[in-house]
Amino acid sequence: MNVEIPSHVRDIAAQLGAGVPYALKVLAGQLADDPDMGEPSVQPGILTVAVEGEVFEDCPALTIGYIREADRIEIRYVNPAHASDSVNAQEQDRDRHESADPAVEAATAREVADAWQRITHWLQRNAPDSHAALRAGAGPTAIAALEDELAIRIPAGLRALWSLTSGDGGVDGAGCLPGNQALMTLDAVAAFYQQQMESQAHQDTLNADRSEDDRITVWKPAWIPVVSYSVADRTSGLYLDAATGYLGRWSRYNEGLADDPDTLVTYLEDVADMLEAPALATRDRPGLVGRALVWGSRIDPAQEDRWQALAD
Repeated sequence: MNVEIPSHVRDIAAQLGAGVPYALKVLAGQLADDPDMGEPSVQPGILTVAVEGEVFEDCPALTIGYIREADRIEIRYVNPAHASDSVNAQEQDRDRHESADPAVEAATAREVADAWQRITHWLQRNAPDSHAALRAGAGPTAIAALEDELAIRIPAGLRALWSLTSGDGGVDGAGCLPGNQALMTLDAVAAFYQQQMESQAHQDTLNADRSEDDRITVWKPAWIPVVSYSVADRTSGLYLDAATGYLGRWSRYNEGLADDPDTLVTYLEDVADMLEAPALATRDRPGLVGRALVWGSRIDPAQEDRWQALAD
């Protein structure tokens, strides 16, 4: 049986301790001989193995997850054992979502679709360049592949949004959402999620020597990135917490979060309301530069003389 260890897993292992890569190599040999040695997890297809810290020198206790196929095994993650609580929480959240009321999920999907269609219809009539920059919707296969890559169930509302558009190519690098933020492509979602999870794995190693009050959380498994600062800028943005259904904000500079968080539905409905009734807009001020939507909070100085605020 061929056992594959992806490069990003090897990199994380090297960060966790000098003895972790060797422990991973030994485990790979054991898995080649006994592919079913792991315990099933709530995540479909994922088996987990616990490695006791005292068995290998300079190696903490570990939780390792892998998938088994007919002719191969792929190790998906390696985490310090104390980080397994967050993995278990993710599995429990996933289980809760899988048993959610189908009628509620269907209603949420309709509300997201209705709000997004209000936005795109407005763009088509008033800002055709911004409308043209939106990508076509993703099919069920593409969304399912992303779901497998993230190992988390994508909420019905976000699934509905991505089925209508799979990201924003932007105009001059700016997206069509308030603050000229951009809806992330599915590839960008996967890459950024992996980057943040790797950063958290590094912090988990450091957190082992920190007091509880000093521990740092960079990212949680249930956070799905959705909106970024601009098309190519990931210094800040919005994630959807699959565990709670609320949007949160990530930022490289650790600014505070909103006191009254949005759901995906309330966020998109507010964007649509601001476009349709700009005089009542509270979060940002919509306007046009030529055939593109540009929000007033982040106007490029080179565009200021051409920016026209929307009027009711």
